[in-house]
Amino acid sequence: MDPRLLLDLAMGLGALAGWLLLYGAVRWVTRPAAVSPAPATPDLGAESPAVVNLLVNRWSLTEDAAEATLLDLAARGFFEVRQPGDDPMQSTVHLPASPPDETGLRPYERLVLDRARGLAVDGVLPLTALTFRDETRARAWNRRLRGQVIADARAAGLSRRRFGPRVTGLLVGAALAAAVVVGLAALHLASWHPTSGNHAFIAGIAVFVLLSTLAGASPGERDTALGRQVAARWLGVRDWLRGHEQFDELPPAAVAIWDRYLGYGAAVGATRLASAVLDLGLGDRTSVWSSYGGRWHRIRVRYPRLLPRYGRSVPRLLASGAIGIAVGAFLLDAFGPTFTLTPSTANQAARIFDLVRNGVTVVVVLVLLAGVHTVVRTLVDLATERTVTGEVLWIEVWRSAAQGENRPPRPWLHYLAVDDGTTDRTTAWGLPSEWATRCHDGDVVTLRVRPWSRRVVALSVVGHGRSRHTTGTVAPDPDPDPDPDAPPSAGGGTGPVAPTPPPTATP
Repeated sequence: MDPRLLLDLAMGLGALAGWLLLYGAVRWVTRPAAVSPAPATPDLGAESPAVVNLLVNRWSLTEDAAEATLLDLAARGFFEVRQPGDDPMQSTVHLPASPPDETGLRPYERLVLDRARGLAVDGVLPLTALTFRDETRARAWNRRLRGQVIADARAAGLSRRRFGPRVTGLLVGAALAAAVVVGLAALHLASWHPTSGNHAFIAGIAVFVLLSTLAGASPGERDTALGRQVAARWLGVRDWLRGHEQFDELPPAAVAIWDRYLGYGAAVGATRLASAVLDLGLGDRTSVWSSYGGRWHRIRVRYPRLLPRYGRSVPRLLASGAIGIAVGAFLLDAFGPTFTLTPSTANQAARIFDLVRNGVTVVVVLVLLAGVHTVVRTLVDLATERTVTGEVLWIEVWRSAAQGENRPPRPWLHYLAVDDGTTDRTTAWGLPSEWATRCHDGDVVTLRVRPWSRRVVALSVVGHGRSRHTTGTVAPDPDPDPDPDAPPSAGGGTGPVAPTPPPTATP
């Protein structure tokens, strides 16, 4: 290979490597500081639990931020958490008749409060019913909360962008230089292949776009001098809480005794049990809370998968049945009545042949009968359509069709789970995907369905659910309940909590 060609390749690769080294060095220099805890103390500060969660986790927000905010709102009287029995998973949220003044609420605190209020039925909500049923909306809601918490921390001088304008400008400038070097190297290489001259310009533009996009993407937050000082104090609070006997075993209802300490304990990762019960992420689709009929109750949902009839239209079912009948009839006619009850005794080979022939005959007959059964049941299914009215519990993509290598699959069938109020168990229906956007979790819908194929053939929304009013979020879906026959009560007092209250401290 010509040495000049090697030089051109080395220049282009060297420019890319140089930019990546610069980017790695910048990330190393701007990484959040590791803060040493201050002496253990029970004294709380003015920062919210969500901001505290950001600081004690090296300027990285965790899922505990929303849960800590929820407990802190309960401690401040915006609602009450009750545990009617020994199981913390059966805790309920109760909204007061006269809530406290909301003037000083931060945006993310109001976001959590609005979700709890929007999902409550007659002022009551199972605590585990705060989870989401749609992954996209769960991510959007938590992304919104994260942005509001970070904005609050920045406004207080406790956090800042990891890549500020100067750092971003440096990386973009270096990306431009690297793109120029790559473009020149590609241009010189193109002289060896005149038909590829335009590729040099395209290569330079592509490199600049790629590197500048990477430079502009925020890698998160970093510390400030004030933030490090405040984080050290809160790490001292964490050590004090962890040193308190059985604090990590407190259930959410213990907020009635421990006041704001429980919310801050969740923020700093000191409340194992309470954090395990609370969840504002995606819920379990097989165990869903429903408020249909005016009270909260848990519904077990089954999602059919194996049998091909589920969710299929009448033409497809009739076509598959007809194919089964045709194939079975053809094979049966081709083989003839060859079934032999008494295998041949002439020799071992003859006996094996008779057994194989019998097996083939049985399979052929089963194929024929399956086709007949599919056709008959489809016609019966068509004649026995019925109407179902209930609350939408879950909507999810079920089946998709491939559209080529560079195109995502196209959904053509969705799961639609509905609680019609007749039982605590249900099986999801097959909903044509073009109708999937007509309803949302929590809406009351009327369906015309075919029971055998579990297909929805008509859908109308009777009433919009509370999920449309919870600041753009969807309705809840709970964590699994270890006792499905004992749903949380709408009333009752707090259950067992750790008996030792915290010492008097400055909140």
